[in-house]
Amino acid sequence: MTTLRRTLDEAARRAIAARTEALFRASGALREGHFTLKSGRHSDAYLEKFQVLQDPAATSELCAFWADGVRDRDGTPMVDLVAGPTTGGAMLAFESGRQLGTPAIFAEEVAGAPGEAPRREFRRGFTIAPGERVLLVDDILTTGGSLLAMIPAVEAMGGEIVECAVIVDRSGGTATLTSPTTGRVYPLRSLWTLELPTYEPGPASCPRCAAGEPAVKPGSSGTGLAPA
Repeated sequence: MTTLRRTLDEAARRAIAARTEALFRASGALREGHFTLKSGRHSDAYLEKFQVLQDPAATSELCAFWADGVRDRDGTPMVDLVAGPTTGGAMLAFESGRQLGTPAIFAEEVAGAPGEAPRREFRRGFTIAPGERVLLVDDILTTGGSLLAMIPAVEAMGGEIVECAVIVDRSGGTATLTSPTTGRVYPLRSLWTLELPTYEPGPASCPRCAAGEPAVKPGSSGTGLAPA
């Protein structure tokens, strides 16, 4: 199993987190309101990552933090491939791969069998050779669903997941990535960790539902907001 070359000290982690927060705030990506997240849960804060990712310079800077963490002391990449889920993760995978000099691929969401959750598949001729070292990247982690859906697809091809990296972990650092097929726990690294609570829909759990505020689904219209 590949071992990453180093662990950043606390000062370096704080500096990266502060810079990531600054990029999000400068772009207006941190929003307040009543939102229905992709997981179906409600939140009173939402991170519209595409307000940041539309800026190539900002995206490149964020991916550089990941790339630096998976290089050996002589600068050699310790991964052979970068992969991410559509849509934001695909953009991040390709920029990270560009910086590392490795191929980059993405996995698409496909419907599961009746009663099963959607899964991720590598299509369009994308392959992972057995034993290839893979860096999994994504934008915002709430429950980890997108990455968890990708892990079996990588494992099925024989890839070795070196690390899972996200820009923002909004779980407050409580999320873990355990393979649903093998039970293996994979290392997770975030640039910025936030503790933003989420709620089950309905007045019994969600304060904004209790106040009668309508929820919106971010990103589902040209304005970025649409009624839930």
